Amino acid sequence: MTTSAALIQAAKAAAQHAYAPYSGYAVGAALLATDGTVYTGCNVENASYPVGLCAERTALVKAVSEGRRSFAALVVATKNGGSPCGMCRQMLYEFAPDLRVIVADLDGVTHYETTLSALLAHGFGPSSLA
Repeated sequence: MTTSAALIQAAKAAAQHAYAPYSGYAVGAALLATDGTVYTGCNVENASYPVGLCAERTALVKAVSEGRRSFAALVVATKNGGSPCGMCRQMLYEFAPDLRVIVADLDGVTHYETTLSALLAHGFGPSSLA
């Protein structure tokens, strides 16, 4: 079983690959699938700002592209313990509304732990279209 500490280390390592020449704000994410596989991602900025991709969505897209659809936990690591943005929250909600979310800094200190449904209260998901 993957521990929170191992996920934090994976997210910190992913942040080292961030491409953030505009903001200088490196973000790493580690997404734990329910089968135990860990998918990491970093943020990738672009001169055309809306085109950039967050670390959380990078990890999610990697996982989904490899056939995963069920997730247990996410760690996000930034220099100051920044929280996932609204777009990332919404995209993750599609697959795991009750996802455990750990927000840490690049020193490995956990700032808080919560659930995705708490971060995205009354979220819009597949059942909303029924």
